[in-house]
Amino acid sequence: MISDARVPLEHQQPYGRAYEQMLEKVRYEGAYSTLEKADEAVRLVLAGLGRQLTGNERADLAACLPVEAACVLTAQIPDAQPLTGWAFVKDLAVRTGASVATTRWDTGSVFSAVAAHAGHELITRILGRLPRGYALLFGRADLTPAA
Repeated sequence: MISDARVPLEHQQPYGRAYEQMLEKVRYEGAYSTLEKADEAVRLVLAGLGRQLTGNERADLAACLPVEAACVLTAQIPDAQPLTGWAFVKDLAVRTGASVATTRWDTGSVFSAVAAHAGHELITRILGRLPRGYALLFGRADLTPAA
């Protein structure tokens, strides 16, 4: 079941101020032409992240985000088998029919805004819970510990 259903613009509620600021950051980072396009990217990527993230990190991240973003994240049922970062991007691309390159761009733009809300410590905890490959999506080096 795909839970990324889009609500027609005429039925959407106005954005709260915190969410609008988040969308402005995503719009700027991703070079989107409108807030609506930024909103589509945020909803897609956060729904995907909601299917990957569990536990305290999920709850803590939701508490940091604007309510509209937190609702998208927490409305998802986590997958039994988390995806690697690359598989995450490919899964989102398949769900939307967009190219992998475009989806990677969307993901990086949204994760940049998420990281700004969550802070360094929480993102580090989140990356510790997710499979390999997410650090690069959050704009961090994907370092492997020395053997």
